[in-house]
Amino acid sequence: MKQILQSLRSGSTEVADVPSPGAPRGSVLIHTSRTLISAGTERMLVDFGKANFVQKALQQPDKVRMVLEKIRTDGLMPTLEAVFSKLDQPMPLGYCNVGVVRETGAGVTGFSVGDRVASNGKHAEMVSVPVNLCAKVPDGVTDEHASFAVLGAIALQGVRLAQPTVGETVAVTGLGLIGLVTVQILRAQGCRVLGIDFDQAKLAMAKQFGAEVVDLSAGQDPVAVAQAFSRGRGVDAVIITAATKSNEPMHQAALMCRQRGRIVLVGVTGLDLVRDDFYKKELTFQVSSSYGPGRYDPNYEDKGQDYPVGFVRWTAQRNFEAVLDMMAAGTLDVAPLISHRFPVADAAKAYALVAGDAGEPSLGIVLTYPTDVAAATARTVTIGPANAASLGAQEPAVSFIGSGNYVTGMLLPAFKAAGATFRTVASSGGVSGLHAGRKFGFQQTTTDTDSIFADSATKAVAIGTRHDSHARFVLRALKAGKHVFVEKPLCLTIEELDEIEAACRPNAAGAAPILMVGFNRRFAPQVQRVKQLMGGVPGPKSFVMTVNAGAIPADHWTQDPEIGGGRIIGEGCHFIDLLRFLAGERITEHRTTTMQSPKGDTVSIQLSFADGSIGTVHYFANGTKAFPKERVEVFAQGRVLQLDNFRKLRGFNWPGAKMNLWRQDKGHRACAAAFVDAVRRGTSSPIPLAEILEVSRVSIQAAAR
Repeated sequence: MKQILQSLRSGSTEVADVPSPGAPRGSVLIHTSRTLISAGTERMLVDFGKANFVQKALQQPDKVRMVLEKIRTDGLMPTLEAVFSKLDQPMPLGYCNVGVVRETGAGVTGFSVGDRVASNGKHAEMVSVPVNLCAKVPDGVTDEHASFAVLGAIALQGVRLAQPTVGETVAVTGLGLIGLVTVQILRAQGCRVLGIDFDQAKLAMAKQFGAEVVDLSAGQDPVAVAQAFSRGRGVDAVIITAATKSNEPMHQAALMCRQRGRIVLVGVTGLDLVRDDFYKKELTFQVSSSYGPGRYDPNYEDKGQDYPVGFVRWTAQRNFEAVLDMMAAGTLDVAPLISHRFPVADAAKAYALVAGDAGEPSLGIVLTYPTDVAAATARTVTIGPANAASLGAQEPAVSFIGSGNYVTGMLLPAFKAAGATFRTVASSGGVSGLHAGRKFGFQQTTTDTDSIFADSATKAVAIGTRHDSHARFVLRALKAGKHVFVEKPLCLTIEELDEIEAACRPNAAGAAPILMVGFNRRFAPQVQRVKQLMGGVPGPKSFVMTVNAGAIPADHWTQDPEIGGGRIIGEGCHFIDLLRFLAGERITEHRTTTMQSPKGDTVSIQLSFADGSIGTVHYFANGTKAFPKERVEVFAQGRVLQLDNFRKLRGFNWPGAKMNLWRQDKGHRACAAAFVDAVRRGTSSPIPLAEILEVSRVSIQAAAR
């Protein structure tokens, strides 16, 4: 299918051939007929992409601070690699989509195949959209007009927050698409409206919709006009739909408001507020969040949990419906807002208009899509020539499931350095898989994960998806006779672990596929040196692993027990495995002490080993980034080894221990190389299966306490 992608590095726009997505649980698959370019939002993205690195940094000071912190902990080169990897990823554009439902996912109610729907889907021939971000299009509304539904919902949510009543005066600053829709909604609600802008064509359109106007290009004073318009009382509310870095719209809004007036920001402006402007009048200021309640709530969007109408009357979806109903009733007219129409194949011309490169004014730009469903639904796309070497019995042709940041930033470079031949990369949406496939030389990319397990050319499968899918994919790969590399954790429950253990038993011929978990830290060069140094010191040892993990939001997917399993299963397993490797003995006992916290992610895990050694993993989410993220300490026979952040190793009364690196090395490449070599040679897993199962079991049990 065709989809519009934008480069964050250069700002260039591409119409790419991307695999069609499927319809996962709670989602509908839509064959697109029309999409609308949101000129304000999408122009900002294009401008950001075209900016140089210094300009990009100035626009995102918070990200700059994160980069500086990462340089301090991880070093310059790994940080630069991570930044460039992020900028290399293409961004799918668009959020105003109309089309016909072609498939419904499990659990979907209220929508059927053949329904016309508006959604926040991307600029693509096929889109998969959560059910709560879709709304049926009434019969009297054309697809072209319905493409304004989501943008109209943004305007409507701003109006709802302003709480206008019949007869009130409301100023609208910024008369782009959202501003002009806002004018119409306010007029339909019985308000007197004052529109403010520089563009005379937009001002004329606002007058056509019943607003009085202020022409800033003619030097008119919006505050003075607003005072006269409100009969000297000040306007009741101001809705700012402009996109500017200036603080002036906010300052003017405060000056033109009456006592206890309301200001709602829908667009983007400077926010260096003057306290006196707001203090004397007791003004109310609120920022509107997109389409309405439910937006950015994973329970609402991803899990389909709607809010009860008796408690939240207007959600994002219900705002979509309200806008479409207004179109059907004729109280919202978007036809005058359409300035251009382009087939999706000519998207570059459309975005030249948006960016102002074409030297021609524009407003609403509608993209049209082919009607051929068959051509749009291909779920596998060839992106490179077939490599005959990948078909050899010993050559490890590897297919990847998952192509997120960690896979593209860490795993794929490591596997490539190991000499793996890449076969297929699978992703749920298609875009990240296409990017990974192009960058690392895969033969094809797909959104049909099943095809990987059935592919005879795929000798090994690497799994880098969200944690709740790991066990399912591991089992399918093992049953298909594929070697498996799975990023940690192996699974989330003891039941899954038992099932995997059973699947790993040798077959009648005494053979079984390799199963390896990405416990890369045991392969780090400094850890290998520590292991070597300990070999000359007999007797039990004490290990202390301090992980300054830092806080992450409670609503992050890794904190969700059903999806991420929590941080101890999801990440803590790394450090349990590291101490297991250093001890070289099985874990005989373990105990977890948890500090009281919302998610229980600050813990100490005490381990006892069969040779009498002991170890403690301090996994703390309440530290500071100024302290090393990971520190390993070994105490033995009057000696101490200390490894800081996989960069500096030093010994105390331990000769020959010093080993410092220019850049952090957590063993990712050595880990991947060991797996690829084992597949190539037909040997056993570089990490013994018994240790993988043992560490996984202890991690799950430790998290449950």
